[in-house]
Formats: sequence, structure tokens, C-alpha cells
Amino acid sequence: MTKRILFIGLGVMGYHMAGHLSKTHQTFVYNRSVQKRDAWLQNFSGEAVANLTHLPDDLDAIFTCIGNDDDLREVYLSNNGLVSRASPGTLFVDNTTASADVARLIFQSAKANGLGFIDAPVSGGEQGAINGQLTIMCGGDKAHFRIAEPLLNCFAKSVKLLGESGAGQLTKMCNQIAIAGLVQGLSESVHFAEQAGLNPKHVIDVISKGAAQSWQMENRHETMIAGEYEHGFAVDWMRKDLGICLDEARRISAKLPVTALVDQFYADIQDMDGNRWDTSSLLERLRK
Repeated sequence: MTKRILFIGLGVMGYHMAGHLSKTHQTFVYNRSVQKRDAWLQNFSGEAVANLTHLPDDLDAIFTCIGNDDDLREVYLSNNGLVSRASPGTLFVDNTTASADVARLIFQSAKANGLGFIDAPVSGGEQGAINGQLTIMCGGDKAHFRIAEPLLNCFAKSVKLLGESGAGQLTKMCNQIAIAGLVQGLSESVHFAEQAGLNPKHVIDVISKGAAQSWQMENRHETMIAGEYEHGFAVDWMRKDLGICLDEARRISAKLPVTALVDQFYADIQDMDGNRWDTSSLLERLRK
């Protein structure tokens, strides 16, 4: 059944996610940058929303894919926020990577106003968004998840409910913790091969067939070796995410020594003016 959906946030990921939704649902879009919104309208079928103080009527769901906790509080919980303006029964689906605390806060506020909320951060990068092959980890009520799941499947290869509100964000933290260690290990492997006088492409071709294989190795080694770092998730965004992970780890007394170290390595990349390089740029730090 066709749904009426508002998608807020047409960034690197949201642009394509909203595009996939528009193929089967009546989709409205809002973005702070009018240029990005207009570009989306030229490529996909949908309607623009000029501002969030006047929401389209009879929306079934509102998706958000925006910056951080502060942005979410502003968009959802301010005096003119979505919670105060959405019609009862509307389902919120948030694809932002944020803290579990802000997810729980929005969930409780939404619930008190007769609204649903699912935290649904994504993994798979820009290419996954383009291809509609994202992995989505969700937190919230089962009844709301059953409504959100077919919508999320428009741009996902895997969608799973991990628990109550906040569980999606906690699972995304696990994802980023694992990636941080993997990328650092891959960077050190390539650097070692180079220093040892080996052909790193040949080395990766061999070791990727064994226990060392990973998505990062398969999809990033060629651009890393070439010193090209414009192919994925930016260092600034990764530091934001790792900061969330480390804050949560302190709260729950979890030990993340490797994550904390890699976070500092990414700070070094920022000092090299690599803020917008992708996360595989850890190799460049070793080459200096």
C-alpha cells in the first residue's frame, strides 16, 4: 500500500534513501540546503516542503537523517518540533547515527503524544545507499517496527529489531567499534607490505582469500594503496560516532582501548587536513 512519507535530510545518505522511497510511496522532502533539495526533485518523483512548521496532511511516516543529537533535539523536541506538530498516529523513523539517550528521549516524548518512534541507524556507506543495500539496526516497539520494516526495506538488504528504544543506536556503536579496529589493522597490513618491499596489491589478493578477509579489505584496499580517500564515510563523521561510542562506554563501564586509540589516530588525520577524507585514510598517517 502506498504511504505518504516526509523525508528530512538529503545528505550523502538521505538523498538516495529518500529516492528509493519515492519509487513506491508518495514522498515529500525537506532539506536546509535548497540546492540539494532541488537537485533531488530533478532526479526523483516527489514534492518539496518549504519549512517544518507546515507539515503535509495525513502523513504516515516521517523519516529523519540529519547531523547529531543537538539537531535531533531541535527538529523533534523544540517548541515547533515534529513531536508538537505531527498528527497522532504518525510514525517517526530516525536514520541518524546518534546517542541511545537522545533516541530514548524522543521515543518517550513521541509516545506521550500518541506518536511512534523507531531509531534506525544505517550501515553500508554511500554506495549502499545508492544501491538500496543498507543494513539497518532498529530499536523501539514491535508494533511500530512492523510498520517501519517494509518502508525501510525500500533501501535495505537487512533490517532487524534489536530491542527497545535505543537498541538500534547501541548496535550502530558496535558496528563503528568493529570498523575502527578493522581499518587500522588493514592500514597497518598495507603499510607493512610497502615497507617490506612487497607489492601490496598482490599481498591483499592472497590474504583476502583467507581468515583476514573483510568488507573493508575487499572494498577499500585499492583506493587506499593509491592514496585516494574520497570514497566513503568522512573522518569528521567517524570521530563524531566514536565519540558517542566512548561516551556510552564510560557510562556502562565497557573497556574500549583500541577504539580510543584509533579515535586519536583519526584526530591526527584531522590535523593533516584530512577531515573530509574517508575512514580508510588511516593508512596515510602511517606513510608520513
